[in-house]
Amino acid sequence: MTVGRVLVVGDVITDVVAVLDGPLAAGSDTSAAVRVAGGGQAANTAAWLAATGTPVTLAGVAGDDPAGDARLAELTAAGVTSAVRRAAGAVTGTIIVLSTGADRSMISDRGANLLLRPADVDAALSADVVHLHLSGYALLDAASRPAAAHALRTGVPASVDAASAAPLREIGATTFLQWVRGCALLLANADEASVLAGPGHPADQARTIAAATGGTAVVKRGPAGAVWAAADGTVVELPPALAVEVDPVDPTGAGDAFAAGLIAALLRGASPLDALAAAHALGARAVTTIGARPPR
Repeated sequence: MTVGRVLVVGDVITDVVAVLDGPLAAGSDTSAAVRVAGGGQAANTAAWLAATGTPVTLAGVAGDDPAGDARLAELTAAGVTSAVRRAAGAVTGTIIVLSTGADRSMISDRGANLLLRPADVDAALSADVVHLHLSGYALLDAASRPAAAHALRTGVPASVDAASAAPLREIGATTFLQWVRGCALLLANADEASVLAGPGHPADQARTIAAATGGTAVVKRGPAGAVWAAADGTVVELPPALAVEVDPVDPTGAGDAFAAGLIAALLRGASPLDALAAAHALGARAVTTIGARPPR
């Protein structure tokens, strides 16, 4: 089945991923498996979309440095059409990821991602784009926020990934939900959903978020499945019994793979339950390898 193109807007990052062999020994040494590879929520989602056979373009900004060369080469090899601007004198963003296999913490240098402009979004739009996916990081950073807001005003149906609980908490749920009002789909993990909708059952959180945006909302629950809610209050749950069970190695990029699987399935006409199942399967695949991108 032929589907239209997805435009993904947001970050291009170098990930330095350390999967720790045990608890972090503060002030001392901890052994780990360390990998350096492409990352960034938007770039990861674009790579996973390409892996599903979905035509995809990435709009973002990278530095004019060797890291930027490497990141764009990886995306091209993955089948992503690049509309990434190279910013003279800027450095490509870098994230240090400390992973325990089941969870991860990130130390971020946003780098050239802060230079994203509305014109970068416009330059990436093409007549065959049928869906736009926005990394929430672009909204959460004040410098790139005008470009992110512009992306949501292009008239193309849009999805937004809520990105990260800590900066969401700093911005505030009311403000963020106002920014994304009108988007077709908002994705949040359990921590992000608690920030946006308060504590409670995931189905209730999803309903609250959907009502606030006027679209649909998905709460990702890892191995516990996922919940979909529409603005009219309809809820569809992917229970743990239907979720794919794997032995996790590194969760980095799992949420990005989930988003890609969900979008790809919906564009192919899948029902909400089938789309959740496809998304969860792709997310489960992501946690079985080190790093945020599809294994090659």
